[in-house]
Amino acid sequence: MFEYNGIKIRWFGHDTFTLEKDIRICLDPFKLSKPMLADIILISHNHFDHLSLEDLEKTVSPNTTIVAASECIDQLSKINSKEKIGIAPGEEKTVRDVKIKAIPAYNVDKINPDTNKPFHPKEDNKVGFIVSIDGTSFYHTGDSDLIPPMTDLKPDVLFVPVSGTYVMTANEAAMATEKIKPKLAIPMHYGTIVGTEQDAKKFRNLVNSCDVEILTKE
Repeated sequence: MFEYNGIKIRWFGHDTFTLEKDIRICLDPFKLSKPMLADIILISHNHFDHLSLEDLEKTVSPNTTIVAASECIDQLSKINSKEKIGIAPGEEKTVRDVKIKAIPAYNVDKINPDTNKPFHPKEDNKVGFIVSIDGTSFYHTGDSDLIPPMTDLKPDVLFVPVSGTYVMTANEAAMATEKIKPKLAIPMHYGTIVGTEQDAKKFRNLVNSCDVEILTKE
């Protein structure tokens, strides 16, 4: 656990984080070892390691609001939550006084040799999220490469992928961090499907513009 401006940040591997102050927000729950109910769940896109129905069952209650990329909504029909809100790039929602803005998330140069298409096409409208809690902003990029919409977002905390293959490499993530201009960067998207802690350490060594914190998986 790491605390920033009184908000507790926990990393559960891959792209899964919780933010806790008066309420608990869970981003992209995947491979959770135990139940962990959340007040708000954010889902960046429809791939199995981000939209996991098994893990949603561990985090959702009848009082939970799910905010998800619009492509996910049909798959969530059997989840018993308070409400399900679809969101597209550029849209903003407010849930329980938490401001949530969707930022585009897509590949620009990672090509799947089997399909000759990007893993995360721009036209899918997959998203990342800027979450603002009591004046502190957190930017979870989702599965993305370094793209123009990221420039000058200036969040307090950045969650950025470093594994390569489907997302940015450590080098690309360091370049993205320079453009995004956070106060603190936390690497993600390693240690589960692709990437290792060495990618996170390489990223930390490459970043000079802000602090970097490598979290311990919980």
